[in-house]
Amino acid sequence: MRAGERIPTYRDLVQELAERGVLGPRWRQVFDAVPRERFIPEDIWRQLPDRCEPVVGTDARLALVNSDEPVVIQLDDGAEDGPGIATSSNSQPSMVARMLELLHVEDGHRVLEIGTASGHVAALLSERLGEDQVHSIEIDPVLAQRAAAALAEAGYHPHLRCGDGEVPWPDLGPVDRLISTCALRHVPHALVGQVRPGGIIVAPLVRDFWSGALVALNVQAEGTAIGTFCGGASYMPMRAHRAAVPHPVDGATGRSRSAGPDPAQFLRLGFALYAGARLPGVRLTHADTPAGVQVWASREDGAAAVAATEEEVWQYGPGFLWEEIEQTWLEYAALGHPEADRFGLTVTDRGQQVWLRDPHAVIEPARPRQEA
Repeated sequence: MRAGERIPTYRDLVQELAERGVLGPRWRQVFDAVPRERFIPEDIWRQLPDRCEPVVGTDARLALVNSDEPVVIQLDDGAEDGPGIATSSNSQPSMVARMLELLHVEDGHRVLEIGTASGHVAALLSERLGEDQVHSIEIDPVLAQRAAAALAEAGYHPHLRCGDGEVPWPDLGPVDRLISTCALRHVPHALVGQVRPGGIIVAPLVRDFWSGALVALNVQAEGTAIGTFCGGASYMPMRAHRAAVPHPVDGATGRSRSAGPDPAQFLRLGFALYAGARLPGVRLTHADTPAGVQVWASREDGAAAVAATEEEVWQYGPGFLWEEIEQTWLEYAALGHPEADRFGLTVTDRGQQVWLRDPHAVIEPARPRQEA
């Protein structure tokens, strides 16, 4: 913070969220009653684009905790001398507010949270519904113990469990609502079975082609779940859902061609949802450069491509991966560039499918283009 600058308070943060329209009146009362600071451990970090920066000093700490930013509370799964990768956080308050609003909880509802982390969301749910209605599971024993202590000190005693959130909670029975505060590569059907028909699941998803999207699913009587995407959401993945090793790429096979569409367009969430369904297994990452956005795509078979704004495209390995992405963009454009909220997800015991505008309009995978 700059010298002499006023340190924001937690009430400032809650007021800001309310003014932005992401926090309704009922949840505002809850947020006011559950200060975030109570659930923040001593050692914390700020997430920067390329690293996690330790937060030192009372003023810097309060400035971060009382801002609409995530607070990293663990690096490298708690291992010492690791690379410094964030593995748990107290989530961005506006995102927490969005997810809780999407749950549409009512008095008497039982809620299961996947990923206790700091315990703050469990406390918010306990304040809203009563602690006996709240169940929360955390896979990391250190985080679980610390969250339990913070919750107890704040006066909340929800049902807590240390274990794998991908596995149903034994003897819990169906709950009314399920919220995941860690990103899922897919929604395990076992979790759908943990929610009663008519219940709601709210979860952030992460896929190969896109970095994160929020989905709200309604559980059906036949054991399926159907719902729509609700914008972007960046969360740390469930440990069992972390990305696999990087795809192998043969740098000796590089070949260039002139640039086509601005690769920055491929980062739009609507297109990413469509392309992720059309091109399963294709990973897309990006970085900002002085020349513009650089986009890197790869696939398990060794096909890869890299492109930057107003620059040439380089392709590697078999096939024509960049042409496949460009063709998918043309399809997306022909559909009218639909926004992310026009896409939805259906989860069954056979897997899950992304659809556009109607659950029956499933987006089918495309066939890879082969070299002549």
